[in-house]
Amino acid sequence: MTEGPKVDRKMLEALVCPVTQATLSYDAEAGELISRAAHLAFPIRNGIPIMLEDEARKLD
Repeated sequence: MTEGPKVDRKMLEALVCPVTQATLSYDAEAGELISRAAHLAFPIRNGIPIMLEDEARKLD
């Protein structure tokens, strides 16, 4: 079993939501950065966070 690309936790700590500027939480299982303030989940693809609102998944 091979693992996907490693995510740099220091980099993730420096990122904020591009919509609200709020802090993000990292969901390792889903491979997403969660913005509770904006109710969005930003995907991480190949170890790179995709911080575009159009690419984010809306949260319930």
